[in-house]
Amino acid sequence: MNLYPLKFNPILKERLWGGTKLKDVLGKPIENDITGESWELSAVEGDVSVVSNGDLSGTSLQELINKYPEELLGKSVVERFGKEFPILIKFIDAKQDLSIQLHPNDELAKKRHNSFGKTEMWYVMDADKGAELIVGFNKDVTKEEYAKSIAEDTLLDLLNYESVKEGDTFFINTGKMHAIGAGVLLAEIQQTSDITYRVFDFNRKDKNGNLRELHTDLALDALDYTKKADFKVKYSDKKDSVNNMVSCPYFNTNILELTKDLELDVEKRDSFTIYMCVGGKATISNEFGSVTIKKGETTLVPAQSKKINIITTSAKLLEVTI
Repeated sequence: MNLYPLKFNPILKERLWGGTKLKDVLGKPIENDITGESWELSAVEGDVSVVSNGDLSGTSLQELINKYPEELLGKSVVERFGKEFPILIKFIDAKQDLSIQLHPNDELAKKRHNSFGKTEMWYVMDADKGAELIVGFNKDVTKEEYAKSIAEDTLLDLLNYESVKEGDTFFINTGKMHAIGAGVLLAEIQQTSDITYRVFDFNRKDKNGNLRELHTDLALDALDYTKKADFKVKYSDKKDSVNNMVSCPYFNTNILELTKDLELDVEKRDSFTIYMCVGGKATISNEFGSVTIKKGETTLVPAQSKKINIITTSAKLLEVTI
């Protein structure tokens, strides 16, 4: 099968904390003013992406993986993950603060939930004045201190706050306490997992008047209680080149800020390539076809591609591989 660059219908999610930036800034077809997430590329059960372009339009990502695993994913990816798509790609709009949460590592997630853990990264696309993220603790704490802060409703005093602006990038490893603050629009790249331990939700109630479930006990053995300055990503922003941002066992992410066309030789990559457009627009092509993406859109270029051509006069792209 000759697989061309694939575009997918966004899977839009209402969230208690969502807003309208997915429509206002990224042009998503949201239907309410509390849309918090656009899942761009997902094989999570119940939320599997469906192709929106070309001859394969209407085909699900999982169907394609089942039929053409190595052609789509790459031999090495199939050897590691089988026919499971290993990452989940989202845009997130936080009109209000998200809950304070963390994610378990692979070992704990497998034991408790028969799931992958959830390592993730964030690229800030837009931030209101004064917007912040919560990432980690502001000092080393003990499990006992943490439990006491939960019981006495003083957790916020232990957390580290980071002011953010467009272009700021954060790597969130498993066990790290974190939350996206109000006024932040970002791109998120993560392991395929929906396992989240919510530990504080500002005592908010959902539309039915109920408090959301907390996972206080589950979090105790999943948390990293040490203060670590390992989350802010420093990267080169050299134009018209491929600049590495994050390399970890679960994904590799580069940023490309282009003012002209670029041809990439990817014959030896042995992985699919994802492009998230976080600025401008570009036409992405391989030997079998092309697709145009603009800010807020995503494409999956199959692993069988030998070359990727990016045609643009102005685009900022996140490039994700395994």
